Amino acid sequence: MTRPTPAPLPVPVRRLRAAAAAAAAAALAAGTLAAAAPAAQASAASGRAGAPCTAPRVAAGWYGDNQARLQQLIDTHGACNPYRPSRAKPVAVFDWDNTVVKNDVGDATLYWLLRNGRIRQPAAGDWTTTSRHLTPAAASALAAACTGLAAPGSPLPTGTPEGTACADEIAAVYGTAATRAGAAAFAGWNHRTTEPAYAWLPQLMQGWTAAEVRGFAAAARTENLAAPVGATQQVGSGTATGWVRYYDQQKDLIAALQKAGFDVWISSASPQLVVEVWAAGVGIRADHVIGIRNTTAPGGALTPHLQGCGSVPDGADTMTTYIDGKRCWINKEVFGVRGAAAEKVQPAARRQVFAAGDSDTDVSFLRDATALRLVVNRNKNELLCRAYDNSDGKWIVNPMFIEPKKPKTAPYPCSTTGYVDRDGTPGPVRRADTSIIPDQQDTVY
Repeated sequence: MTRPTPAPLPVPVRRLRAAAAAAAAAALAAGTLAAAAPAAQASAASGRAGAPCTAPRVAAGWYGDNQARLQQLIDTHGACNPYRPSRAKPVAVFDWDNTVVKNDVGDATLYWLLRNGRIRQPAAGDWTTTSRHLTPAAASALAAACTGLAAPGSPLPTGTPEGTACADEIAAVYGTAATRAGAAAFAGWNHRTTEPAYAWLPQLMQGWTAAEVRGFAAAARTENLAAPVGATQQVGSGTATGWVRYYDQQKDLIAALQKAGFDVWISSASPQLVVEVWAAGVGIRADHVIGIRNTTAPGGALTPHLQGCGSVPDGADTMTTYIDGKRCWINKEVFGVRGAAAEKVQPAARRQVFAAGDSDTDVSFLRDATALRLVVNRNKNELLCRAYDNSDGKWIVNPMFIEPKKPKTAPYPCSTTGYVDRDGTPGPVRRADTSIIPDQQDTVY
């Protein structure tokens, strides 16, 4: 049947219908673009337009389901997930010594300095100028062993027979926080913001420039990587550990996180300049390393004083990258928090999503991580109390990748002495709600 030709619509009606059709088309296009946006973002993350985004994979070599948990972290927060919790670049922070490497690069550097005579006689031969926390007993012992070996400001011959006693005293004070005679070497510090024996190493580097210290660290790195696993070296009249190795698993994890779009940082209680040299070996730039930092004199020589953080000014030497001090320095350097606020726990959006550590030194910045916290098990009381308690399900524990520790036979003393307060007093480890964590068994080894 032939349909009758409809009469033309009046011009105003035609215009209204055309406008409605255009609006519908625009809405459809917008909906299509909105739906396609996540896919476009994922393609962009893959490195070439239109290609599917493939999240980097965490290599094998982990305990239990840790590899899967780390992969989940990358899949959830990495650039390939268009629905990730935040568009901001997620932050990951690793401790360095015995977390990314086996053994301690600060120790390795001190031993190199002693063997090669690179520690200077302090001003006026007064060892208290090297640390405000050094006790009179330690200052006297150091002076007795080192006076007369070099003029103030000149390198001490600690690698020679005549400098052996001086090397031994320095090594004892640094390594045991006591003199060779057993007297306490340090006193009067906040046990939650600094460790004076750790801080003493960069303070002993006074008088050298940053470039010179990096050169010392590079020489120590070469020696320690070339030495066989288990090697020792002579320091003074004694022997000390003589080797360091990167952990392959951590090196792989750092690379995977970077490839997935994470902003990866190192926070270490070893000297800044030393860790910078070592961190380059896992692809971490110097501007993403936070270690103990000296102040500098005009001309660039390091002083025995340290940079401060939060409410602690430069030269006060009481807020280093140690426990709560690590929190302060991460807040300051990574998230740009200034003043006393840097000492406080920040809102979740201004905290790292992932953290890794091995010691009580790392407790605070691990607790601040919002998604996952990796603990390398070195049998450290407070850290393992919190990790094994795992009250929020975000902690994972892994044995050391080289020469793992044997299981701790006695429970961790979480309910009694697992925590050390600011004045050094031991006490129970408490959760965020102040409840006491019960003693924990060592189960990952």
